[in-house]
Amino acid sequence: MRALAIVHQPDAGPGVFAEEMEGRGVELDRWLIAEEPEPPSDPFAYEAVLTFGGAMNTHERDAHPWIERELELLSELLERRTPLLGACLGTQLLAEAAGGSVRRSSEPEIGWFEVEVTPEAEDDRVLGRLAPTSAGGQGSRFEAFQWHSYEAVPPPAAARLATSSACNQAYRVGDRAWGIQFHAEVTEADALKWTSEYGDDPDAVRIGVDPVALRAKIAQKMPAWNAFGRELCGRFLDAASA
Repeated sequence: MRALAIVHQPDAGPGVFAEEMEGRGVELDRWLIAEEPEPPSDPFAYEAVLTFGGAMNTHERDAHPWIERELELLSELLERRTPLLGACLGTQLLAEAAGGSVRRSSEPEIGWFEVEVTPEAEDDRVLGRLAPTSAGGQGSRFEAFQWHSYEAVPPPAAARLATSSACNQAYRVGDRAWGIQFHAEVTEADALKWTSEYGDDPDAVRIGVDPVALRAKIAQKMPAWNAFGRELCGRFLDAASA
């Protein structure tokens, strides 16, 4: 399999997803779209495309003209039914490309927050088997690493797969495209870098993020979280190759 990772800034790339792909023999190309006008190869020739996070927001198109270009690309990839996975900013771009929207979430989520998998996700090939719903119909829960102030609002026909107290957390468009608001891909090194630079994020400052406490939680929780991320990526690759 050949896959394309659309990267919006160097410290927000495919992370542990790249590790899972390497272990499976997947050929992964990275495209830093803000600095490289053209992708490494024909974007429609890949068997899977993934788009990742970034400090910018989807409405900042004057400052980041590549946003419009990526939206057009994702829209065409959806039409071609190319397997897609978006994370954080990537999930917001994917939602817009699919006919949804992006808005400020009810509150920022920066750090570790509980996510509930919905009953609709029970049979989903990517999320369902990671956190299956209980026999009583209540979604199971897991704690996820997050860093966002905006949320993706998928189109009405999308399957809502996970939620938190603040916003939508995961969805599926059709049977070939998934979006996750949480950072399942993030490495410990990148998470620590974001935390050390939290002062650059006005929302992190406004809600009083404690960088010392957050660094301690990252060190404690990241190994298990990275195992979750690698498994989620594996499920996506299985779905993409099915």
